[in-house]
Amino acid sequence: MAEFDPDRFDDIADEPGRVGAHRAPRPRGRGFVMVAWAALASGALVVGGLYGLSLISDSVSFEIPGFVAEPEPEPENTDEPEPEPTVDPITDPALADLPEGFTITILNGAGVDGLGETARDLLTAPGWPVGTVTAAGQDDLAQTVVFYSTPDLEGVARGMAALLGVGVVEISDAFPGAPITIALGLDFAEIAP
Repeated sequence: MAEFDPDRFDDIADEPGRVGAHRAPRPRGRGFVMVAWAALASGALVVGGLYGLSLISDSVSFEIPGFVAEPEPEPENTDEPEPEPTVDPITDPALADLPEGFTITILNGAGVDGLGETARDLLTAPGWPVGTVTAAGQDDLAQTVVFYSTPDLEGVARGMAALLGVGVVEISDAFPGAPITIALGLDFAEIAP
């Protein structure tokens, strides 16, 4: 057999150390630690992203314990009386402030022929100025709604509901140029004369 010169690998040391490119084996559980750190970082990013979205958009509600905003206090009941319904436009002094050209718009939302004209007749009898009477975009409204555009017209809107015998009042800016808009529902169709 061939004889080779001795080198440093021929002598075995009492304690083997690292020599050359040899690496020591990885300690047990190191893979689990890496997976745990990755899961923790992913969870923190998801929670942070959802919380950020909840601050930006009202459609996302995500509350982190300890970061929950204090609930808004309930508004104090001011016990402000509701305005009296105004049914007579001629004798009521509060109606002196109505704008010139004030008219009421009637929308037939019940799909019953002649219902708008019946409502118009009920309102013009005491002297209310009715402008447009037309069909609503929807013909299956269950409840009559009297929309008013400014808070000072709430009494007038309540008067319209009282004259019709049905309906609720609601402030809305959905009908520009119309101070009072009445959307007739099936409840008015049931009691209409």
